[in-house]
Amino acid sequence: MVAVKAGDVERVLAKPDPKAVVFLVYGPDTGLVSERARRLAESVVDDPSDPFQMVRLEGDDVAADPLRLADEANTIGLFGGRRAIRVSASSRNLAPALAPLFAAPPQDAVVVVEAGDLPRSSPLRTACERSASALAIPCYADGTRDIAALVDATLRDHGLAIGPDARGALVALLGGDRVASRSEIEKLALYARGQSEVTLADVHAVVGDVSALAVDAVVDAVFGGDQAALDVAFMRLMREGFDAGVLLGFVLRHALTLLPARLAIENGDSAPAAQVEGMRSLHFRRKAAVERQLRLWPHAHLVRVARDLGTAIAATRRNATLAEALAQKALWPIAAAARRAATRA
Repeated sequence: MVAVKAGDVERVLAKPDPKAVVFLVYGPDTGLVSERARRLAESVVDDPSDPFQMVRLEGDDVAADPLRLADEANTIGLFGGRRAIRVSASSRNLAPALAPLFAAPPQDAVVVVEAGDLPRSSPLRTACERSASALAIPCYADGTRDIAALVDATLRDHGLAIGPDARGALVALLGGDRVASRSEIEKLALYARGQSEVTLADVHAVVGDVSALAVDAVVDAVFGGDQAALDVAFMRLMREGFDAGVLLGFVLRHALTLLPARLAIENGDSAPAAQVEGMRSLHFRRKAAVERQLRLWPHAHLVRVARDLGTAIAATRRNATLAEALAQKALWPIAAAARRAATRA
């Protein structure tokens, strides 16, 4: 059984087992999955830009013709050398396509399969973990140490150092999504070009709080009635270990912000756009969303929502182990009500 532990992933990536011909890279952090899959594939070939050395296949195509993957893996390149085949997994089972590779490992190719958050019972994960010719590499949301290592490595690539205070502040601002974190660090490196060291002032000037962006996404999805976006943003925060009760507190705070604005609108004292302009702490990118929310939610309904959220927050404090489920139970009906209101509008 070759299942790589999360703490051993970097060591394995730096020096993969030469007996492995199949790498299953999976987990909830899709950005990290993609990054590690690319790193593995590029470490095998001489020229990653050569389409004969770096081959991309769709999972649906492989599942429809299981022998295609083995044929591709055993094809000899026009100019020799090793080849890498990256496969984007789909909802269809790819385990049958890997069986021939386990039975007769190719000599000059590796296969890198990118997948989502696979349960232990997944046939694909089980097949790779049981084969001596495969490595199953998990990709979970970055913790503090992972983010700090990412900061150091990325800035070092740009020839930049970073002081302890700036580093600590930057790590605290970044979230558990690898792509979002790397994007913020790259933006910071671009801002600090020409300097030798990134300062605390640079961090405050450039980097947004990635987790705060996800909180805003939950808030706007709830009051805007976007249940699909709510699912994504909520689960991302829960994977990062964000406190569900605290999240409900942010949602309640937004409801309390909308209440006086909506009352002024209903009293004929102001228009939604004017109320939004008066919200000093509101980021400009959210203004259109909040204006729409003010049009969807009557004052009386906001009062009821605020009361229900307060009750839910108290429940999460009494039952910490059920906090995530209680938060879902509180938020999803609000989003559903907003969606119904949008349909009627």
